[in-house]
Formats: sequence, C-alpha cells, structure tokens
Amino acid sequence: MTGSRIHITKQAEVATSHRCARPDWDDRHNAAVYGPEARPHGHNYRVEATVSGPLDPRTGMVTNIKDVKAALREVLAAYDHRDLNRDHPAFRTRIPTSERVTRAIFTDLAGRLGAGRLERVRLHEGDGACYEAHHPDSPLAPSPGKDAMLVTRRYRFCAAHRLHSPALSEAENRETFLDCNNPNGHGHDYTLDVTVRGKVDPATGLAANHPHLDRTVRAEIVDRYNYRNLNDDLPEFADAVTTSENIVKTVWEILEKRLGEGVLYRIRLAETRDNAFEYYGD
Repeated sequence: MTGSRIHITKQAEVATSHRCARPDWDDRHNAAVYGPEARPHGHNYRVEATVSGPLDPRTGMVTNIKDVKAALREVLAAYDHRDLNRDHPAFRTRIPTSERVTRAIFTDLAGRLGAGRLERVRLHEGDGACYEAHHPDSPLAPSPGKDAMLVTRRYRFCAAHRLHSPALSEAENRETFLDCNNPNGHGHDYTLDVTVRGKVDPATGLAANHPHLDRTVRAEIVDRYNYRNLNDDLPEFADAVTTSENIVKTVWEILEKRLGEGVLYRIRLAETRDNAFEYYGD
C-alpha cells in the first residue's frame, strides 16, 4: 500500500498585469494572434499545484502540505502584484502568455519541492480560462504527447429543452425523465468548457489559437444555442433526445470538424451546479 501514489493539491491566488504582443509585429497582427490579450490587462490568477508520492508510513502523508504551501508562496511572490512584462525576469524578453506563465511556475515549483513529485500545475485565469502543465510521466498528462499543454476556455448559453424520446411510451417518458419531461419544457444556464491540447509555439508562446477557438465556439455553439429551444430550433437534435449527454457529444462532433483532429481534448457541460457531463471523443 505504501508503494501507491496519492495526489494532493494546494492552491493560491495572485494578482498580475501583463500584455501579450510581439514588438516586431504591428497592432493588427498582434490582435489577430492574441485577441484582446494583446492589450495591457490584468488577472487574478488562481494556481493549483498537485503533488504525488507514496504514503510515508510514519506520518500518513505524501509530504507536508505546509511545505507545498511555502514553496508555492515563494514561487508566486515574483508574480503577485507585479507586471509580468516589466517586473518578472523570465518575461522581459519573452511574451508572458498564460501558457508560458504556467510552464514557468511548474518549473520553478518543481525545483523547490522536497518529498513528492509535482504532477500538474493549473493556472485559472479568472473564471473564463484554465491552463495545465504536467510532469511528462504523470498519469494526469494528456496522451498522446505528454509534453502538451491543455487550454480550457469557458462559455455560457441559456437554452430551453424537453427530455422526451419517441422510442418510449408516454408513461415510460414520464417515468424515465420525471419533471424534465414536462410538455412545456424547462431551461438551464449552461456552462460549456472546451479543452484543447497543444504544444507551446516558440514564436507566439501559445498552445492554442485563443481568438480562433473563441470565434469558432461562439459561432458554432453559443450563438446558435443561446436563447433557443434545443428541441425545436436546432436541426442536430431533431432526432435526438436533448439530454446533456447527447448535447456534449454533439458539441464535440461539431467542433472537431472546425478545430482539427487531435486538437480537441475534452468537452464539459454543466447544466446546473450539481450536474456536469464530460466527453473525450472516441
């Protein structure tokens, strides 16, 4: 039992400002590559560090989480209430994309830990995006290509639907879907997380084209689904029950064609704070 690995996670928050723009590109080119991130802006970054290791039979711990906290605070001191372009030495000549910030935190933190192996660092950019870097041998790393990063962007849409299957009788529909079978329908404020996988481009510092991803998801999903009745207004659900399972699979199939095979990693759809659904493709 002591040989198995347990994962523990500690998090902390920092307040930063930065700008993602290459000085050798004009404003139009930078805006095309980085979107609004090409303008000076700031974030409350929330950093999650996950450490793993076998249990110490004497203490019952992988490592003292206080030591992880201290190491994380030491690393993040160079970021908190700083402008990354001008105040952090790692980014005075490199564009401080969130992907690079995540990698830098991972590298710095890994060198400060005693017991345990740093498995993953997640950088939450407000409530709208998340970036993940992993140890290459971590079971948490995306496969294939364990050196790839994960980039998650969050979107929201409001929609109505009714769960009703023509393959079931009226009684079976009521028994199966309960209140969700209400003939007049009901609705949700859906939260959609789209995660793509990619390696950091040395020219841009990005693991994904953020503006392209945002435009695609908004055009193909958000703008079409928002303030709609999914049963009546969307042709992709004409013959499908509008369960969140079917929605999340359909979203994958639509986006995979636009984003490219091997890029899309995960679709997560939360219909309430209590219910969420994930799909990783085939």
